[in-house]
Amino acid sequence: MNRAKVAGLGLAALTVGSLAVVPVSHSTPPVGAHAVTLSQNTVDGIDYVTREITIAPGGSTGWHYHDPTVYGIIRSGTLTRTLANCQVDGVFPAGSAVAEGQGPGHVHVGRNLGTEPLVMWVNYVAPAGTPLAVEVPDPGCGFA
Repeated sequence: MNRAKVAGLGLAALTVGSLAVVPVSHSTPPVGAHAVTLSQNTVDGIDYVTREITIAPGGSTGWHYHDPTVYGIIRSGTLTRTLANCQVDGVFPAGSAVAEGQGPGHVHVGRNLGTEPLVMWVNYVAPAGTPLAVEVPDPGCGFA
């Protein structure tokens, strides 16, 4: 075998070996969650969206963050919100108002740790076309 082929094979082996050790991050999609859009309007380039989100007992929103302004109310059940540092930052029973921080510095997961469905009405306000949420990998808390 000539030197060019040997060098090429060595580079290919190095590349494959490098790919094998690169961790692959996967987002954590919602589990047992269902959303229905109740209202959606765009006015002067701003989207106004209201959704009813239902999470089954044991379910979650999956890890995510919001670029839009997000606020809502818990209609029934209890929402437990955990931040990327794995600390619970709020337990919100029925009737509670909830607001979310904006941007990738506010990664969180909402879980239904109760025995009845969690129902929330959630409002989003953002520049037209902005995704309502961005799914991200579990930051190391070991649950979705």
